Amino acid sequence: MISRRHWLGSALAAVGSSSLSAIEPIARPGQSRMQLGLAAYSFREFFQWSRDKQNAPREGHKPWSMIDFIDWCADHHVPGAELTSYFFPPQVSREFLLEVRRRAYLRGVQISGTAVGNNFAMAKGEAWRREIDYVKQWIEHAALMGAPHIRVFAGPKPKALSLEQAMANCQEAYQECLDHAAKFGVFLGLENHGGIVEKPDELVALVRSAKSPWAGINLDSGNFHTADPYGDLAKIAPYAVNVQLKMEMRPEGSKQPQAADVPRLLKLLREANYQGWFTLEYEVKADPFAEVPKILDMLRPLLA
Repeated sequence: MISRRHWLGSALAAVGSSSLSAIEPIARPGQSRMQLGLAAYSFREFFQWSRDKQNAPREGHKPWSMIDFIDWCADHHVPGAELTSYFFPPQVSREFLLEVRRRAYLRGVQISGTAVGNNFAMAKGEAWRREIDYVKQWIEHAALMGAPHIRVFAGPKPKALSLEQAMANCQEAYQECLDHAAKFGVFLGLENHGGIVEKPDELVALVRSAKSPWAGINLDSGNFHTADPYGDLAKIAPYAVNVQLKMEMRPEGSKQPQAADVPRLLKLLREANYQGWFTLEYEVKADPFAEVPKILDMLRPLLA
């Protein structure tokens, strides 16, 4: 079994020896500024469709389409809407994607991006190829809607593979999808979502090894369950192309979730000169219709 340290050293050496440019911390002119966004995942229990299956929302709520979510963002003065792919109709049509784009424009809401649920770290084969094709399809869907970013996952390490194999498979799949994304002008933000990127070094190594200006990190504030999650978030912040805010964090050893220190998160992002979307992805077990507006009101002055 190859060690984590050995894999990281090999990956970074490959970056340094490549004739193609590795991804470095993003150099942005000017000062840090962030725009408020909201992820459709915050209302995951209320959509008509969920992962290609019909969904029954909570009693008293009508089943939502993505159009309803865009309208909610407009009615609550949210500038950006992240349109999670899980809640689109199965085999979504071109016509519906264009209607989503049209509705967002007419309501004055920017589509900040979308998000898919993929696994690039699995063993090579037909299933692995389907994961790549799925992401490629959503790259085209995103471009049609005018969504500039897609959140993608690395995936967990299969028992039958070494860390080196899982990392290599992920890197190859990510690169192929990045090559496709470059044709459409869509960023692919690899998220710190557990699995083979449960710690920051592996995630940074994967992104730095990518050969594309459309690569970066989707920084999720609640997904490092390490001894120092804020310190680990600071390590990946220079590579962030999108940020998702969770209201809770679970550091290593904690028995209960801890409330996110939003000012501290904003400080580390500003120190990295991050400029872009700061998107609330509400996952607390409470009514989002009651709680999300309160959080948005709290965030507005902090982002100003």
